[in-house]
Amino acid sequence: LKARKTKPFTYYFDLNMLGEYWNFQGNPRWYHHTGMVTNIYTLREALSLIQEEGLAEAWARHREAAERLWDGLERMGLELFVDKPELRLPTVTTVKVPEGVDWKDVTTHMMSKHKIEMSGGLGPTAGKVWRIGIMGYNAGPQQVNRLLAALKEALDIYRKAEL
Repeated sequence: LKARKTKPFTYYFDLNMLGEYWNFQGNPRWYHHTGMVTNIYTLREALSLIQEEGLAEAWARHREAAERLWDGLERMGLELFVDKPELRLPTVTTVKVPEGVDWKDVTTHMMSKHKIEMSGGLGPTAGKVWRIGIMGYNAGPQQVNRLLAALKEALDIYRKAEL
């Protein structure tokens, strides 16, 4: 830790600073920060769930959910931003917005009608892709099927609206 060449991007991860706070270096104790208690509880619960399920099983569940999502998107005629499956992340899928569809209309519909959040692209992909996260509880077959059905509904509405 002492030999680290770059500072952590957030003080939450600055273990040297935390060590000073807890007087590990023999210096007088000083105020570091008030950690977000909800972050600690969330981390504890997430680790408990992973321990209960098993790490390998959790990874497999996320991979299976992602593959279900990719297959469903491709069956709907949508194009994935990352062509090669081996290069895709199982937790976030990027989908090209079809020609003639306003990405925002679809994401607004998904949230307002189904309480499903999809994000748009960032930087050079803004307005050109959707980002779909499948993580934790949402990495399951029923949740993926629900998302696919809601997306199909939105596309049926907004593809027609653009014609």
